[in-house]
Amino acid sequence: MTSDLSRRRLLFGGAAVSAGVLLAGCTSNEQSPTEAQTKAAATGAAAEPGKKVTIGFSAPAADHGWIAAITNNAKAQAGAYSDVEFKSVEAGADAAAQRAALSTLISQKPDVIVLLPHDGKELNAFGLEAMKAGIPVVNLDRAFPDAKAYRLQIKGDNYGMGVAAATYMIEQFKAKGISAPVIGEIAGMDELELTQERSKGFADTLAQAGFKVRNRRAARFTADSGQQEATGLLQALPKIDAIWNHDDDQGIGVLAAVTQANRKEFFMVGGAGSKKAMEDIAADNTVLKATVTYSPSMASSAISLARLIGQGKGMSDLVELQVPKEIVLASETITKQNSGDYLKLGF
Repeated sequence: MTSDLSRRRLLFGGAAVSAGVLLAGCTSNEQSPTEAQTKAAATGAAAEPGKKVTIGFSAPAADHGWIAAITNNAKAQAGAYSDVEFKSVEAGADAAAQRAALSTLISQKPDVIVLLPHDGKELNAFGLEAMKAGIPVVNLDRAFPDAKAYRLQIKGDNYGMGVAAATYMIEQFKAKGISAPVIGEIAGMDELELTQERSKGFADTLAQAGFKVRNRRAARFTADSGQQEATGLLQALPKIDAIWNHDDDQGIGVLAAVTQANRKEFFMVGGAGSKKAMEDIAADNTVLKATVTYSPSMASSAISLARLIGQGKGMSDLVELQVPKEIVLASETITKQNSGDYLKLGF
């Protein structure tokens, strides 16, 4: 579980209405990475040109703002290095299609492969195959269950997202004098381990304060599914004190449902840290009052680290001669007070 891993933050690339109108505000799949998300490529001794490295890359289709940002960040970071050749392969519609595309990539013998799998468990066999063929794999975001299937695993702190969301809520309940809060949760895709970890971190932390989730719905990381599940949750709970929505993209739909239902008695915490969510939090004109980060800037870091692995180098700020085996990025809480500091990292 993520909770058992070191929660060390990697500072690699920076410091760290009607329903129709709301849905139209969904994060763009074409947005370019910010300078803060890729600037690590331009500075530091490790950025000096070295051995030419070919990095193969694959991520699911960009039908979601966060996934789009992952691919855009990876491409931009690779392009910032004169000694990196970036080869991207289509992920296809599911894990089987992605595995077929990746098998073709293995035959091209890149120096390193950076992979955000459709599903870590289903693509674990590919990771083992690539590693056996002598190609280091950087597993991004959706974890392989077998440690032998990757050279490096870099991901956000899913369990920590739940902890951060619950911690913020508990602080708010205490400040408002709410002793028996009614809490709703709108999760992402329940079949993914990352969703399960987020919910566990949330439930565990609430339980420590004597609280629990009253109604939980699982959406699909999309605005439409967020609106649908939020509508059901709002109907099930005539009074609510707080909602945690796991994903800011699907949060566009959640806010649309809230507007349609004309509900204003609760506050909401988002997840991931989209630019739109940060802007809404800063404006303070919706129920969304905070979001907990799961930044797609991890893709920029993955490319930088894959380059170092391909060149046989370590990280300049560490004593060890090699890149670490696992890196888990801390989940941070963005509120109206600090939103301006994080806006440059929003997707």
